[in-house]
Amino acid sequence: MTLEQDWPLFQLRIETPRLVLSYPTDADLDALNAVVDRGIHDPNVMPFAVPWTDDPPDVRRQRSLQFWWGTRASWKPTRWNLTLMVTQGTQVLGAQDLRGTDFATTRQVATGSWLGQSHQGHGIGKEMRAAILHLAFEGLGAERSVSEAFEDNPASLRVSRALGYVENGDDLVARRGRTARLIRLRLDRATWEHNRRHDFRIHGLKSCLPLFGLGNGTVQP
Repeated sequence: MTLEQDWPLFQLRIETPRLVLSYPTDADLDALNAVVDRGIHDPNVMPFAVPWTDDPPDVRRQRSLQFWWGTRASWKPTRWNLTLMVTQGTQVLGAQDLRGTDFATTRQVATGSWLGQSHQGHGIGKEMRAAILHLAFEGLGAERSVSEAFEDNPASLRVSRALGYVENGDDLVARRGRTARLIRLRLDRATWEHNRRHDFRIHGLKSCLPLFGLGNGTVQP
């Protein structure tokens, strides 16, 4: 038996004309931490509901490793967090995640992401979100995807709206000791189908399907 057979997510890849999204190995985690070290947002703003980038660098690196390892250790078919490394050629750009709770029943997923500052403003955020939505809707049979962003995070909101999301309410949360408005968004399957692209390729998914709660390796309608 190999590690890929025991944990088939290591074989999962999504290829787009510009990017590759793949499940990171331990050998990849240092490169992901290095991207964060170089900066993923203006330190004067906080785009995350959990302000993990405010931690001192040495603490943040350790906690990031704990997060990555924790997503494996806590994975259940009824509650999972798939976080993929985004690369362009040999360069690591950021991470894109897809989360599901009771997905086999609800057919709803949620997304989140981060991207190195030097790679922002070039359409990469939209490309990686479109790729993970392709996995969700085409690969896993999702019916709805949800996302959220603070109202002062226009880049994230632009990506969502460009992909067909619509606002789905809001919430007020504490952020760095102050109140901040979090905008919720949703994308249904019909809208995704209308806007979908056909130049993405998913590899290694079939053996992963039971991990997503999808029976014996088949997507249920």
